[in-house]
Amino acid sequence: MSRDIFIGGAWPYSNYFLHVGHLASLLPGDILAKYYRGKGDRVIYVSGSDCHGTPITERARKENTTPEKVANYYHEEFVKTFNNVGFEYDLYTDTMTDYHNKYVQKQFSRLLDNGWIYEKVEPAVYCEKCNKFLSDREIVGKCPNCGGVSTGDQCDECLASLDSSEVLDKHCKICGSDTVSKDNKHLYFKLTAFEKELQQLIIDRKNLWRKNAVGEAQKYIDTGLRDRAATRQLDWGVDVPVKGYEDKKIYVWIEAVMGYLSAGQRVAEERGIDFDKFMSDNNKNLRTYFVHGKDNIPFHTTIFPALVSGLEYNYRLPDYIVSCAYVNLNDEKMSKSKGNLLTVNELLERFPKDTLRFYFTYLGPETHDTSCSIEEMIQCHNKFLVGQLGNFVNRNLGFINKKFEGIIKEGIVDKDIKEKTRKAYDSIGEAIEKAEFRNALSQILEYISDANKYYDSSEPWVKVKNEDLTEFNNITYTCVYIMANIANLIKPFMGDASSKIKDMLSFKEYRWEEEEPKGDITIKDLDILYNRIDE
Repeated sequence: MSRDIFIGGAWPYSNYFLHVGHLASLLPGDILAKYYRGKGDRVIYVSGSDCHGTPITERARKENTTPEKVANYYHEEFVKTFNNVGFEYDLYTDTMTDYHNKYVQKQFSRLLDNGWIYEKVEPAVYCEKCNKFLSDREIVGKCPNCGGVSTGDQCDECLASLDSSEVLDKHCKICGSDTVSKDNKHLYFKLTAFEKELQQLIIDRKNLWRKNAVGEAQKYIDTGLRDRAATRQLDWGVDVPVKGYEDKKIYVWIEAVMGYLSAGQRVAEERGIDFDKFMSDNNKNLRTYFVHGKDNIPFHTTIFPALVSGLEYNYRLPDYIVSCAYVNLNDEKMSKSKGNLLTVNELLERFPKDTLRFYFTYLGPETHDTSCSIEEMIQCHNKFLVGQLGNFVNRNLGFINKKFEGIIKEGIVDKDIKEKTRKAYDSIGEAIEKAEFRNALSQILEYISDANKYYDSSEPWVKVKNEDLTEFNNITYTCVYIMANIANLIKPFMGDASSKIKDMLSFKEYRWEEEEPKGDITIKDLDILYNRIDE
């Protein structure tokens, strides 16, 4: 019976190009989607560009353009980059669409009607010269912890999260004037009301969420939940559907995470699926995955579940939290503001996309922080993709092309190989479903290594020399059988090599199930899977 699978990839912020940390943290979503589609399950895999917030307005101000133009430019770059690295979203959208805006406003009103949003008046930072309340990023001051330069929400030096009221010696970033305190009204979300439910969620999901997600979520609760402002003093964002709040926008943290639901519902509508039933907690056939980086853990383990509960649709709370650690560069966390990053586009100029997908899965930040290394990437490519996978496929087919004009005669597949292959599908599939991608890829490499050992120990070239063509055909057909199944097993990870193998041997379309070739096979347009990269 097919299953319902919802996969939400984190929404990258559209004020700069995608860096390798984005790729490493978002790649698991695409692997999951390809795997479950191969299983024949009903998949909704969505993401989009987060286009609102003050960093975009600041960039627009510096570049003398509009926030919309900045956001659109990087959104379009994101789409190209995801396509170039082989991602296959059911919908990759953005938070500027009319559909998303109307959806968010509708759900915001529902939260208000359900009693989870309330009004609060409190002192706020005000610039008398600019005659406006300032957003956090429009405030510059001194960090109370380290004394470093800080904005209204984060220290640029020690990276501590701050409230604007904690920042010392505040002045306006726009005009440089000292600020004053002035009462302002905002709407707040009652996050504290969901503490027991969120604590129970951590307990219930402790074996499904990544360890860092469980730890960070528990720490977030233990340090004390606080009600969060649901509106913000901004000119760029989703309008607040409440009278008297025309000068404010819905806070980006609330509208961006609702993108999972707005994008998911849009896909469901296009396919004629009842999204409420699909996402219902009563749907025992449903699995949900949320894929993101470590810095997004609180939003996915506490804030998003609380919002979903507050909507009172009885939607499933996150089953699997697939939260990657950091990819460092020069032993530092990559940062757009510091300019310390390596973009995906830069790597695509040097490496095939399969290499990037392999490297960031096999040596990526699945369980702990890692450091991106070009040398290590080259070594991985040459050792595994060229030396193991490419070697097995190309020496087999090259020999057939040379000695038998590319015609592979039907033979009998080794029964032990067939048994090992069937077990591989089950074991590797189980690892993928648990979001243990390094484990899954290690098992695939072991299967490929065993294939090379089988070829070496069987010595088909000796069988030809001794004119034992029956045994040669059996060995070769067993190797072709292995190739057919390698093509399926690597598809979620390395789609280009999978397609090349299938095209050369006219195999069936990808499915996550054992494939057994029938009849004679003619090699079409023999092509090297991967070229060696000079170190």
